[in-house]
Amino acid sequence: MNRFIIADSKLCMGCHTCEAACSETHRLHGLQSMPRLKVMRDANDSAPQMCHHCEDAPCAGVCPVNAITRIDGAVQLNESLCVSCKLCGIACPFGSIEFSGSRPIHIPANANSPKAPPAPPAPARISSLLDWVPGVRAIAVKCDLCSFDEAGPACVRTCPTKALRVVDNNDIAKSSKRKRELTLSTTLGDLTLFTQPEVKK
Repeated sequence: MNRFIIADSKLCMGCHTCEAACSETHRLHGLQSMPRLKVMRDANDSAPQMCHHCEDAPCAGVCPVNAITRIDGAVQLNESLCVSCKLCGIACPFGSIEFSGSRPIHIPANANSPKAPPAPPAPARISSLLDWVPGVRAIAVKCDLCSFDEAGPACVRTCPTKALRVVDNNDIAKSSKRKRELTLSTTLGDLTLFTQPEVKK
């Protein structure tokens, strides 16, 4: 069974509550605090972009250390196994994998000793895929459906407009069936219009 989160752009108001909830929940569980979703906006709508938990996940296929695997119908990433190669971010067709990192707690930024010259200043931020910060190990970050939390994804629970929800194969099957029924009824309706004999006046 494939599970993932969908967003309704008609309900989303772009408040970024989902991002904050995601960040805080993962931080409290000792994981990278970067949000696993990003609210995207255009002139009229907004909706969060996140991992699609693809059936044939290309990110899992290119990971050299099997840090990305399918568990319970979702594509999960083990941060402890990540080796910072960034291949998953390159392979993801939706740009849903970001990279974050943290410096060891006891080592301050730009720390140096007589045996090590000062680290160069951090470069201007381009993207998490291209950035490199001295002393910080880049770790892949993607939606994990808050698998560690029995209450489910934090973003779904905290969205004030209920714009997010978790769907699975059953929901997809029902939606596809309904779509086919609507298409069939529309097609039959059009055929009826074309096959009715013209009424002569």
